[in-house]
Amino acid sequence: MTAPSTPQGAILVTGAGGLAASAIVRAFVQSGQPVRALVRNPAKAARFAAFPLVEVVEGDMARPETLTRALAGVDRVLLASSPDPHIVETQTAFIDAAAKSGVQHIVKFSGLSAADVDSSFVFADMHAKIEQHLEHSGVGWTHLRPSQFMTEYLREWPTILAQGALFLPLQDARLAPVDVVDVARAARLLLTTPGHAGKTYAMSGPEALSMAEIAERVSDAVGREIRYVAVTREQRKQALLAAGVPPFFVDALDAQAGERLRGAESVVHPETHTALGIRPTTFAEFARRNAGAFLGELAYVGLT
Repeated sequence: MTAPSTPQGAILVTGAGGLAASAIVRAFVQSGQPVRALVRNPAKAARFAAFPLVEVVEGDMARPETLTRALAGVDRVLLASSPDPHIVETQTAFIDAAAKSGVQHIVKFSGLSAADVDSSFVFADMHAKIEQHLEHSGVGWTHLRPSQFMTEYLREWPTILAQGALFLPLQDARLAPVDVVDVARAARLLLTTPGHAGKTYAMSGPEALSMAEIAERVSDAVGREIRYVAVTREQRKQALLAAGVPPFFVDALDAQAGERLRGAESVVHPETHTALGIRPTTFAEFARRNAGAFLGELAYVGLT
């Protein structure tokens, strides 16, 4: 692992109210390093109130005039934001504002699918466009592309609790989900150690698992049998719509399922863990840590 070095300016994490970015902020806290957290919604700032190392600033990435305080004295940025139909406009506007303010390096939080130029998954295309904009912005860049998060399976807790089953449209596809904790630790190191400029870091969990194997690991963690039930993509779409998920996201998730069915995320990428000296978390370890969350009893347990 590359020896740590402290950047001269501040480090800013955007989208800090979201799952991944808030985990990255906590990785800084766990390492005893100061960090600035950008939030759009003041209510989301409360989660950092107990951490004196975290400076919370409010601002809207899509409105550069609100970012003066957030970007003041910033040397490096972790660029992340919630997935929405306007993510390209939001993040490219931020990149331009960061370049004007003198930011030296941006780590773009992306996804494995951004590498697939033929992907039908709309967010893959969006992340690819943002990456290209960043590469031509004049700011130093690094792309961090994690695979599916293990936390995606926590969303299935209602059927796990009520029916003892995971209902997913993935047939016998194999995926290599990664723990957000591992990704957060990688992001912190990319922001605080040298030698990462102009590089892309793909990152997955340590094993490619079928949905039946995912269900087995959840079963072991919660102490009861959890089955995997393969449903059709149309059945999944209707279930998501009935749950109130906006149609744009339902269509995007359906396209993503199609990509996963053709093996788009079945490859294990251990290279980032190895390069940065991070021990990969297995799905079994994640499931044991979050047994209560799989049953709807406790919140997600990440960095402790």
